[in-house]
Amino acid sequence: MKTDIQIARECQLDHINDIASRLGIEPEKIEPYGRYMAKVPISMIDEKQVKKSRLILVTAISPTKAGIGKTTVSIGLSLGLNKIGKRAVVALREPSLGPCFGIKGGAAGGGYAQVLPMEKINLHFTGDFHAVTSAHNTISALLDNYLYQHRKDGFSLREIYWKRVLDVNDRALRNIVTGLRGDGIVSETGFDITSASELMAILCLATSEEDLQHRIENILLGITSDGKPFRVSDLGVAGAITVLLRDALMPNLVQTMEHTPAFIHGGPFANIAHGCSSVLATKMAMTLGDYVVTEAGFGADLGAEKFFDIKCRKAGLQPCLVVIVATTQGLKMHGGVALEAIKEPNMKGLKEGLKNLNRHINNMQGFGQPVVVTLNRYDSDVDEEIDVVRRNCEALGVGFAVNEAFLKGGEGAVELAQTVVDTIDRIKALPIHYAYTESDSIEDKIEKVCKRIYGAAGIEFTKTGKKKLESLKAMFGDDERIMRYPVCIAKTQFSFTADSTRYGSPEGFTIRIRDLILNCGSEMIVAIAGDMLRMPGLPKSPQAERIIIENGEIEGLS
Repeated sequence: MKTDIQIARECQLDHINDIASRLGIEPEKIEPYGRYMAKVPISMIDEKQVKKSRLILVTAISPTKAGIGKTTVSIGLSLGLNKIGKRAVVALREPSLGPCFGIKGGAAGGGYAQVLPMEKINLHFTGDFHAVTSAHNTISALLDNYLYQHRKDGFSLREIYWKRVLDVNDRALRNIVTGLRGDGIVSETGFDITSASELMAILCLATSEEDLQHRIENILLGITSDGKPFRVSDLGVAGAITVLLRDALMPNLVQTMEHTPAFIHGGPFANIAHGCSSVLATKMAMTLGDYVVTEAGFGADLGAEKFFDIKCRKAGLQPCLVVIVATTQGLKMHGGVALEAIKEPNMKGLKEGLKNLNRHINNMQGFGQPVVVTLNRYDSDVDEEIDVVRRNCEALGVGFAVNEAFLKGGEGAVELAQTVVDTIDRIKALPIHYAYTESDSIEDKIEKVCKRIYGAAGIEFTKTGKKKLESLKAMFGDDERIMRYPVCIAKTQFSFTADSTRYGSPEGFTIRIRDLILNCGSEMIVAIAGDMLRMPGLPKSPQAERIIIENGEIEGLS
């Protein structure tokens, strides 16, 4: 079987000027990065056109080690929509080097449903991730310097919240000590992965260059010795950090294997951040396409919930339909079937696994959204099992379609595309029913997500979590704007619970909140659940062991 890279090399790419022209953009208005990639100025966004476009969210059942293929389906759906005569654009997140070199290799789709040039997209692309990493660590350096230069003035921080970031999974850097040997002020700190950087969230939520700088100014770095908030604005460097992110703010334009325009911009993880591509890329796509397909990371309990409660709430977006991706293999794992046996027919395991799918369907309908389920077909799938999934969806009154874009490109997604269009025409999405209101307390917001979306019996704060909650309220309880921030719960992607080993659709569990992080720039409160880490580790056999250059070509990046 051909690899994704081999399939991608079969495709004759159009020049990026031609892709821009297809969208009605004059070539001189874009900023090319070579022949096949470009930045598009945010001045191209037209809010009137945004309101006319149909926004489709692609999400999924809870992911398993079997894989789901959500990005492949998102790209395939855009291809299918164009196949049936619709003007479609896809808007996705950028891949992170951490997963690409760690667990799964490339993240630009698969088979005949890829965004191209996939090697560049999966590696350095247009430098956005590097810009966020550099900007974040520049703040760290400037903060350390400020503390060092003002120590004789009696200035110090009682608590420092700002860590460093790196776009590589490196568990050894989770907890470190800086400033040893007299080279600065000794401090305990650590590294998060770049996708967890508040600057990444800011980049994805900013609506303009001015908004970007304003958000950077508001970043909370720590608490002074006399108990006052210390922000980037106090360092006086927000302008410099904005300069570092100025080019990164512009969405990136590329193409699919069938030359469908694709915007790829921003890369927050949905298990530790809000998991959506940028507001600017989404609005750019909606300005230029009648139908826009976007995705939210991991399962619907993580990415989709945050897409609605954070991104749509803040950006004023109104999607018209949700596509939930499932696979028979993933459903079997949720039904208790062992990983090594999921390719074999197992009707009992499949039916048990449908409970996971059905909870996600119910959650998406709870947000007021029409739902279509798509079965991402694998070679080992049998028609009898697919029919079980189809009948399950029909019984729930939701659309169902098989997706074969991996093997057939747009032709393999025509059934899905037509089902999506027919459902949008037949069922009008309701105004979003958010999981909580902005006026709810921090505890109530977290509890409502945990109960309504995860199915938890309740929540509890650890000793550290409770202390953080009390501290946050004591310092910012009178600031109504901060208290209205949405919550972004960081938890495992593999389960509705905070326990990565509990597949399926568990009930009656408790979610433990061990930490709260106030992000005043991205305007959200991050709640860390269970043992979730913001700097992942590498597996025993990382994908990097299989990535090589052979005969002048990159291999293993898929």
